[in-house]
Amino acid sequence: MLFMTVSHAQKELRKHIFERRIAQGLTQKGLALRAGVNIHSLRRFEQQGTISLESFLKILMVLDSLEAVVNAVKPPEETFSTIDEVLKSSPPKARKRGWRT
Repeated sequence: MLFMTVSHAQKELRKHIFERRIAQGLTQKGLALRAGVNIHSLRRFEQQGTISLESFLKILMVLDSLEAVVNAVKPPEETFSTIDEVLKSSPPKARKRGWRT
């Protein structure tokens, strides 16, 4: 899918989390307890798709999906075909920080 809206992404995420929870035989209460998340937060997520990032990551951890999500947003590694490409690439410049007055 080329263009996904935020609301569509929320809908898909909550659907996938719900399906994983059911596949693992967990109730909402059971998942909430294992993840250390408030049951009301989990219910709101499954109904509306809204939840804090911390709670979402805790849920993913219990459902064995945390690593996959972290790897999904990892930037692609740069690959080289020749030594010339390696030499032409320059390491990213260190960001300089100054004091504001």
